[in-house]
Amino acid sequence: MHKKGGILVILALAILIGLILSIQMNTSDAYEQGGLITIAQANDLERQLKEVRNEKESIMVEYLELEQRLKEIEEQSLSEDALLQAAMKDLERYRMAAGVLDVKGPGVIITVDDPIPTEENPGDGYSTIMVRSDLLLSLINKLKDAGAEAISINGQRIIARTEISLAGDNVNINTVPTAPPYTIKAIGNPDTMEGTLNIRYGIVEVMRNNYGLQVSIAKQEEIEIPRYSGVLRYLYAKPVDTTGAEADETVDIADGSETDQQ
Repeated sequence: MHKKGGILVILALAILIGLILSIQMNTSDAYEQGGLITIAQANDLERQLKEVRNEKESIMVEYLELEQRLKEIEEQSLSEDALLQAAMKDLERYRMAAGVLDVKGPGVIITVDDPIPTEENPGDGYSTIMVRSDLLLSLINKLKDAGAEAISINGQRIIARTEISLAGDNVNINTVPTAPPYTIKAIGNPDTMEGTLNIRYGIVEVMRNNYGLQVSIAKQEEIEIPRYSGVLRYLYAKPVDTTGAEADETVDIADGSETDQQ
């Protein structure tokens, strides 16, 4: 009985040892096979990574080129916009200087009217300021000397070609008949213009003392002066064309349109 029991124990141990050896061998084979698969996958992933990196570098190069191109386009656009804005500002200044734009700003308002009739001096029925319309010209010139940037008389914008002349019973300004009282608006430095007009023996003193005219000057923080409403046509003067071609056209400065000469 003891002998049979020992044999059974030995057999059981042998089977157990065999099972352990079998499990160990299977585990070892699985480990080796698993290691081979992991290396292959690693190599494949490394290859894919290199391809992705190369593709990324190529895309980055293209992106940088496009970014640079976009920057150049933006700079060119900004440059063109700046040139256009500068040209528009220049055009606006020229139109303001020509008097074909409505303008506003600080300045003075001057009112000139005939003397008040009295028993001692009832007047002769004629308007003093209309007869002496040259005084208006002198007043305008003094305002220009004082730096006035825009001037109007009774709503008529004073420009380089403005004429002030006596025509019959009216004073024509820009060929428009006007009559007293005259309201002169001037945009500029109010203090400078007021000081220039009120200077001793100046135009205002002459108008008051020598001709009895009523003259008042009021400084204003903002004055509006309308644009020249007429049409400026140049029939003889022409711009110098550097290409040698002569422009056979009349330019309407007031609205920028052009009409062929007849």
